[in-house]
Amino acid sequence: MIRLMHIIILVLLTISSPINAESIIFNDLYSYPRISDPQFSPNGKQIAFVVSATDLDSNITGDGIWIMNIDGGGAHRLIEHDKDAWHPRWSHDGSYMAFLSSDEDGSQLWLTPYGGEPRKVTSLWGEVSGPEWSQSGDKLIFYSRVYRECIADNCNRAKAQEDEDNPVKAGLYDRLLFRHYNGWDDGTQNQLFIYDVSGDSVYQLTSAGYEAPTNILGGYTDYALSPDGREVCYAMNTDSVPALSTDNNLYIQSIEGGKPECITQNTGQDNNPLYSPDGKYIAYISQARAGYESDQNELVLYNRADGNRIILTKNFDRTVGYFLWGPKSEYIYFQAIEHGFNKIWRVDIKNLNIECLLDDAVYKYPAISPDGKKLAVARSLSDQPYEFYLYDIGTRKLDRLTFFTKEWRDRLDLYRADEFWFQGFNGDSIHGFLTLPPDFDPAQKYPLAFLIHGGPQWCWLGNFNYYGWNTQLTAAQGYVVAQVDPHGSVGYGLEFKEYVSGNWGRGDYEDLMLGIDYLIKNYPFIDSTRMAALGRSYGGYMTNWINGHTDRFKCLITIDGIFSQVSNYYSTEELWFPEWEFKGTPWTNRDEYIRSSPSTYVENFKTPAMIIHGQKDYRVDVSEAFQMYTALQRRGVPSQLLYFPDEGHSIRKIQNHRYVYEKQFEWLARWLKK
Repeated sequence: MIRLMHIIILVLLTISSPINAESIIFNDLYSYPRISDPQFSPNGKQIAFVVSATDLDSNITGDGIWIMNIDGGGAHRLIEHDKDAWHPRWSHDGSYMAFLSSDEDGSQLWLTPYGGEPRKVTSLWGEVSGPEWSQSGDKLIFYSRVYRECIADNCNRAKAQEDEDNPVKAGLYDRLLFRHYNGWDDGTQNQLFIYDVSGDSVYQLTSAGYEAPTNILGGYTDYALSPDGREVCYAMNTDSVPALSTDNNLYIQSIEGGKPECITQNTGQDNNPLYSPDGKYIAYISQARAGYESDQNELVLYNRADGNRIILTKNFDRTVGYFLWGPKSEYIYFQAIEHGFNKIWRVDIKNLNIECLLDDAVYKYPAISPDGKKLAVARSLSDQPYEFYLYDIGTRKLDRLTFFTKEWRDRLDLYRADEFWFQGFNGDSIHGFLTLPPDFDPAQKYPLAFLIHGGPQWCWLGNFNYYGWNTQLTAAQGYVVAQVDPHGSVGYGLEFKEYVSGNWGRGDYEDLMLGIDYLIKNYPFIDSTRMAALGRSYGGYMTNWINGHTDRFKCLITIDGIFSQVSNYYSTEELWFPEWEFKGTPWTNRDEYIRSSPSTYVENFKTPAMIIHGQKDYRVDVSEAFQMYTALQRRGVPSQLLYFPDEGHSIRKIQNHRYVYEKQFEWLARWLKK
């Protein structure tokens, strides 16, 4: 019966396919404006937001600030500016808008009276990020990069010039971290600054010798001003070896400076502080356990009067993402992933009641109206890029506001992903998505592209996705595309997520293979003799692992994947990650590092594989790719190495992204379309 229902659903999808529609191509991924960062005007009548557009010839994406009425009407570019502009923030009385724009000084803070001429107000050497207003409207807080030994901008400039003029470009290090993600420690760090509007002046607020706000882990915005403008709260990590620590704590400090006071004590990370509008509380995200970056994110309420705190989500078995206060300090609205969809929830801070408000799509960028009655959100599904919607909290009505992708969507032949569930290795239910190619015919046989997500504590979302592979573009090459969330994925509860730690390559691998079995049994149009597995980061590790444990795939593609857990430990930057995931170090738990390494099973390698990696990947060092490629070549297995000297732990540059798709699709066609 289940199999029959799947086939009926897919036939109906085929019948509803657009007539004379086109198949999606790479250029289509960047041919429509992309939206973000909605901000209600103080009177609640308008919404400012950011529109990003890409020039594929120049490989440049530009940002502009737009505005529209809350019914979606009258949308137009707000700031006529000959440079990129982003991060719009209204002052609380609506008289000014602050935003960021780039010029010869890099990203700097600008102000414009509503409807007036923009004015640049900073020229800091370390540039400006993340400005936010005080409620009084007379100050803005932001952060900038500074040299550790400097507390004045002229010092930063002199030190930078000294480094530039020095013919010796060597770095001398005596601690971890010496590099992080895709950059090296260059002697600079984040520090918080205040811009005084009335005095048109800037001063550095923090200088504790640590990143403030932290650049390790952290939340969406790791600093906030109190409503009275007298205090700032921010996240900072003061551990002596930050490579081993996830212990970000929250500190409060007077707006005039002085010694910061720590207000959190647990050994896990605390981040994303946000004062309640009435000034009584600080809400923040907290993790309980030290060294576990994927621990459950709990929403915590700190009482500023007595220092007491309560966990608002202690009975909510999902991890909390971005959150914001309602204007009356009664509710907190937040995002949390469940079963492949990023949903919008709210919690009543008095009775701790949690309700889901929006659950039918993938949502992000929630913003609440000044009267607390409406939410502006971006909404996406697998066949529809993000557009803005207005949600009426009282009536539960959702109205679409923007139509930037309407013509684009009407032109293309896209199928919304079908959801499926099957029984995993220990009886748990496992969730997945299936995307069909254009002009799908259920009577034909199609090769399968099996995508494996990173993390491992992440998941596939049912949105129009740019992570690793766009499912629609991959399906348009003539493949059925499957995505499965094995044990370790988020959105299915803490116990489900935590299984993977200490168990890489066990139940997670079994889930994926059981998913393949399920797909072959229930979707007869999948050709089991023509299947490929593709993974990035942890997914890249898993494709390497697959090569040593099964030959059921015709080919593999691995991006940023681990080959040896031992060598990766000694070359990665955030050491807390392998020490948690493999329950110790290579010298205290060597057997687990060896057992879970694809390198241990090289003698079984026989599946053709493409290896893709960037030189500037310091999360999974490029040497992992070199080792995997060498092993395949030495074993005589057909293989290719695609190396990018200018990319890190993901492909960022658009022309590189295009080339990655071209080479991957050539590789897949070579093995799946013979």
